[in-house]
Amino acid sequence: MVKSSKKVTSPKVASTASKILKDGRYSSATKSVAGSALAQAKSKRK
Repeated sequence: MVKSSKKVTSPKVASTASKILKDGRYSSATKSVAGSALAQAKSKRK
């Protein structure tokens, strides 16, 4: 049986990733990684 390993980004990492995406000084590769981290974060919206 294969276990499902859903990975969830911590709120602290998600916050940092959000700041990176908003800042124009980072490279597109860095922003890509930050976007991936945010995609794995739990949403606060209801």
